[in-house]
Amino acid sequence: MYLATEKKQEIFKKHGKSEKDTGSAEGQIALFTYRISHLTGHLKNNRKDYATQRALQLLVGKRRSLLDYLKKKDVLRYREIVKELSLRR
Repeated sequence: MYLATEKKQEIFKKHGKSEKDTGSAEGQIALFTYRISHLTGHLKNNRKDYATQRALQLLVGKRRSLLDYLKKKDVLRYREIVKELSLRR
């Protein structure tokens, strides 16, 4: 698998409360962002891989809904994660 446990722990440690905190919205958004960038790179080389394209669209939708949830619950945390991950919104 392309995403090792160590890499996941590093992402959660950086963006979550701890490396074991896999349920926080910030940690999940950061993980989805990493996976989205990985799949985007794959699709640049394999344009006709429609299964990966669909998986990418689903991930973007999940990240969008988590960002909407975070914006509704705590605007400061939302702005912080958007700035850290350099997302457009």
